[in-house]
Amino acid sequence: MRCGYGGGGVSFWRRWRTSLILFFAVLGPGFITANVDNDAGGIFTYSQAGAQYGYKLLWTMIPITIALIVVQEMCARMGVVTGKGLSDLIREEFGLRMTFFVMLLLVVVNFGNVIAEFSGIVGSTELFHHNARYITVPLCALAVWALVVRGDYKKVEKIFLVASAFYICYIVAGVIAQPAWHDALVETVKLPARGIWRDNNYIYMVVGVIGTTISPWMQFYMQASVVEKGVTVRQYAASRMDVIVGSIFSDVVAWFIIVACAATLYVHGMRNITDAADAAQAMKPLAGDFAYLLFAAGLFNASFFAASVLPISTAYSVCEGLGFESGVDKKFRQAPFFYWLYTLLIVAGAAVVLIPNFPYVKMIVLSQVLNGVLLPFVLYFMLRLANNKALMGKHVNGHSFNVIAWATAVIVVGLSVMLFWQQIHSMMAGS
Repeated sequence: MRCGYGGGGVSFWRRWRTSLILFFAVLGPGFITANVDNDAGGIFTYSQAGAQYGYKLLWTMIPITIALIVVQEMCARMGVVTGKGLSDLIREEFGLRMTFFVMLLLVVVNFGNVIAEFSGIVGSTELFHHNARYITVPLCALAVWALVVRGDYKKVEKIFLVASAFYICYIVAGVIAQPAWHDALVETVKLPARGIWRDNNYIYMVVGVIGTTISPWMQFYMQASVVEKGVTVRQYAASRMDVIVGSIFSDVVAWFIIVACAATLYVHGMRNITDAADAAQAMKPLAGDFAYLLFAAGLFNASFFAASVLPISTAYSVCEGLGFESGVDKKFRQAPFFYWLYTLLIVAGAAVVLIPNFPYVKMIVLSQVLNGVLLPFVLYFMLRLANNKALMGKHVNGHSFNVIAWATAVIVVGLSVMLFWQQIHSMMAGS
């Protein structure tokens, strides 16, 4: 009996070891994609939520995580089953004309996002030296360009995974801020008081926090990464775990950003911040130099990280949709359109933020508005494709998953539309 027990134990640990090896082999696309979403715009939104309402928006983290897992899982599954990127499938199933329209919107939207990320680089570096942008932006643009053009997929992915792990800065900053842990945990699992819904600005912040969770570019990058990594159906369980772990880690980071700002800025009555760098600056006298440095370093890492991934995502999507060669494993001469589009997005995005008196905050807001315009189209195509039996076979959405997926899509689209109109109203009121 002991031998049987021991053999069972060995077998159990062997299975666990095999599962872990398989998980780390496919780790990357889900973890990277989820964490890039905590970019300059996301950090600003979470910081503002904590500064204005303390812990009262933490309840949004649970639905955010569910929505992120559901949508990203569909993209990963489509990539594994079909071996094709999302834009490639859209072209095959809905035609070149519709694909061209979506790709045109995607380029415009992502260019706005790239500008927002370089704005985040400017904000984080100018916390330490005024007009640092004229040195840091060109250097960062060159580094971002060289990373992909001179690298290969495995090297690029490893660097992106390290950048994802660097978000731990925000977790540490949240701990240093010494929040009221009991209050924060309670507010995470309960809905706010009914009376607070009479506050229009609170509704606006709810929409902003949830609406920034799922961006159009994420779905294209996620699926393209799974395909280029070569994940097979046999490895899919590990790939799905990559999506789940990445989504949870990303939203734990978001939770700590809100908590850090709630425990410092909100408690001390500093309710109005103009950008994420402003939140870091305001935190310095309240939580100390170390928390300030961590918050600023996290912002720089997030902005640089996103400025790397967004142009790649755009280049992947457009090339797949229009039938051009793409992929970071290919040489420049093998995929010239892919690399030239990638280069153009970086150069143009960096150049724009070097314009004197460039309105960073408005650009971040505009990028979120543009995301809201494109998102309904992308989610509609995704759900149609994920339910296409001729395309997905037995891997189509199950009934219960379909209910969750469609509900998630409707809620996210509704919130994005609300955010879109509110942002437009705010921009018109401020002009």
